Amino acid sequence: MSVVVRRTNTFAVRPLSDDDERLLLDLLDASASLWNELNYERRQQFFDGESVWDTADYRKQYVDVTGSGTAQQVIRKNKSAWNSFFAALDDWHNGDRNERPSPPGYWGNEDDGRELRTFIRNDLYTLETGDRSRIEIPVGSALKDEYDHTGRLRLEVAGDPKWDGEQGRLEIQYDEIDDTFRAFQPVTVPDSQQDSPLASEEAALDVGANNLIACTTTTGQQYLYEGRDLFDRFRETTDEIARLQSKLREGRYSSNRIRQLYQKRTRRRDHAQEALARDLMEQLYADGVKTVYVGDLTDVLSAHWCAEVNAKTHQFWAFRAFIDRLSYTAEEYGISIEVQSEANTTRTCPVCGEQEGTDRDGDVFRCPCGHEAHADLCASRTFLEQQACELEVGSMARPVRLKWDDHNWSETPHSPERESPNEERTNQSTGNGKVASVGTA
Repeated sequence: MSVVVRRTNTFAVRPLSDDDERLLLDLLDASASLWNELNYERRQQFFDGESVWDTADYRKQYVDVTGSGTAQQVIRKNKSAWNSFFAALDDWHNGDRNERPSPPGYWGNEDDGRELRTFIRNDLYTLETGDRSRIEIPVGSALKDEYDHTGRLRLEVAGDPKWDGEQGRLEIQYDEIDDTFRAFQPVTVPDSQQDSPLASEEAALDVGANNLIACTTTTGQQYLYEGRDLFDRFRETTDEIARLQSKLREGRYSSNRIRQLYQKRTRRRDHAQEALARDLMEQLYADGVKTVYVGDLTDVLSAHWCAEVNAKTHQFWAFRAFIDRLSYTAEEYGISIEVQSEANTTRTCPVCGEQEGTDRDGDVFRCPCGHEAHADLCASRTFLEQQACELEVGSMARPVRLKWDDHNWSETPHSPERESPNEERTNQSTGNGKVASVGTA
């Protein structure tokens, strides 16, 4: 029996003229307005204890701008979001979730700026690839007349789609931070086409905020995604939000500027996380990794809660949302994600197993046995050795340190080239043929 899987092509798209760009922005804005109006009515009905399914016919209100098919897809997407909300609410009532879920939210607002996106039915757009790849989407009659347009908007596609198969509903978003339009095209492909790792290696991730991800693989490769600059910017925005809130008149809780800052803070974080997930999976796929272990932060948070931990793990890091994003990306590469307890990994020496006498000073982990390493990389290595029972963790290569520049994760100048896959870094041999990894602060 033939097995099929879902994959998603992601690519940038570019309008061919200034008029085409304005037309596309109007289309996305109208779609966001449709979502918000429909969602507002459903939220009001939900809070009033009424059925959320009996609403006005918003398709008729927007068909002249978006086109009938696009309006229909936005409405279906909203219905799907509410169905998912009710399923999560049932889980919460049954005790399967710790946090009560919130109803679907808005795509921004008219005053602060909407989140510009739309959905195109699978049979209403065409994608042609080759030397000049392009995609064509329909627009409503009102936009067609306003811009004296043909009614089929042609967009240039940057890069070739990764997957070739039966196309699904197309999503187009405008990324305000990058000033870029992005398209997401789900496709159905035979199972035989899906990527599979080049080997059966394993990796473990230590998740934090000072360093977003510290990763160790059974091949001995280590990756460190630095997060201090990102968190500092997040905290600066948070402090500015608090300052503005303190100046609000009594009885007011927000303002246009505050909502804009919240939106900017979230988009900046999500953009960096999305890029991190993809960069990391590309690295691990090339290393032949099949399984990735991620530490479950639940126990850590309950045992070590404080305001800064809360800010880093809940607001800034958005751990659960990131794990979902990581899982979706890993699936494209045939890599599985397993969330496991990482209890005691930050204080356990991966060389001798000592826990009580170890010490962490900033980014440096030290053990009485003489082992010294970058603390987060050391924790990811310990975590990996706890989970990878059937595989031996190889001697440590020189870590690759990566930093975010608002667009890409790139190796930092002090991250040397990896001439040798098992290059020794500093001092001690571990006594079992493995080499201790020591990070620079």
